Amino acid sequence: MRQGILLYGPPTAGKDTITAALTELDERCVPFNRFKVGSGKTRGYRMGTPEQLLALEARGDVIYRNDRYGNIYVVDRPGLQQAMEGGRIPVVHLGQMVGMEHVAALCPAWLRVLLWCSRETAARRSSERGDTDTAARLAVWAATQADLASRPRAQWELRVDTDVTAPREAAEMIDEMVRVSSPRP
Repeated sequence: MRQGILLYGPPTAGKDTITAALTELDERCVPFNRFKVGSGKTRGYRMGTPEQLLALEARGDVIYRNDRYGNIYVVDRPGLQQAMEGGRIPVVHLGQMVGMEHVAALCPAWLRVLLWCSRETAARRSSERGDTDTAARLAVWAATQADLASRPRAQWELRVDTDVTAPREAAEMIDEMVRVSSPRP
């Protein structure tokens, strides 16, 4: 039985778009909203305060913390437990291999999916969606590429090139893998 879905990839690789398509295919799939301390985009996050983050850390409930774009993003134990209630399958977005390793270590039943797009596609998508920090996102794209290259033995159940694979098609491939291991009731 699948515990959840881990989507790894650089900015603009399609994590949000594919997650939206997954939720249409299987109502059990739910986006995991990371805990965020900072500013900027709030949609898709559970916004918190530095004090709340300190409390999570003090209880040992931070599974993975990432500081990027002047913000702090956290995968936390209480948030994951809540996302899994009622047989739901959380879809967690990550862009760092260490984060993938930390979350996957909780349970081997995570479906690990590598989403990739070219740097040129990342630049175009960032511009098209109105990002004001495209240069920073391209720097993160390069860091993600280096991070991935530093772990050549990383294991993926599925690799998707989003330059040539439509979001719905990618979601259907992921959904098929979920249905095989976690049949709907």
